[in-house]
Amino acid sequence: MPLSEHEQRLLEQMERALYAEDPKFVSSLRGTDLRSHYRRRALASAVGFILGVVLLMTGVVSTVWIVGVFGFVLMLASALFAVTSWRKVSGTGEAVRSNVTPIKGGRPKGRTKGPKRGMTERFEDRWRRRRDEGR
Repeated sequence: MPLSEHEQRLLEQMERALYAEDPKFVSSLRGTDLRSHYRRRALASAVGFILGVVLLMTGVVSTVWIVGVFGFVLMLASALFAVTSWRKVSGTGEAVRSNVTPIKGGRPKGRTKGPKRGMTERFEDRWRRRRDEGR
């Protein structure tokens, strides 16, 4: 739901007052981009995965099995870290949408109560909503 003109003016006044009161705080808030943060995390986990592969191969070649096990665990942890970070970059995670105010009742509008629906049902619902909004 869009804001009315009066609410927009009030919001702008509040922003100006906050900027006048503490410009350093406002500039630090404007500089944070969650997507770039999670991209860096995904890149770091890719480097960790490659390091894990190197350790795994080193453990296999040198017959020191503990190095290989450590490499495998590092690969597994890095892959998990990368997947969670990438989900948040692409918009399916909660952190990207952290600037959205929660809806009263704690549930998003599009969700239905009950068991989880299949992926095709969600796509069909999304398609119907987009088609209905275009009319």
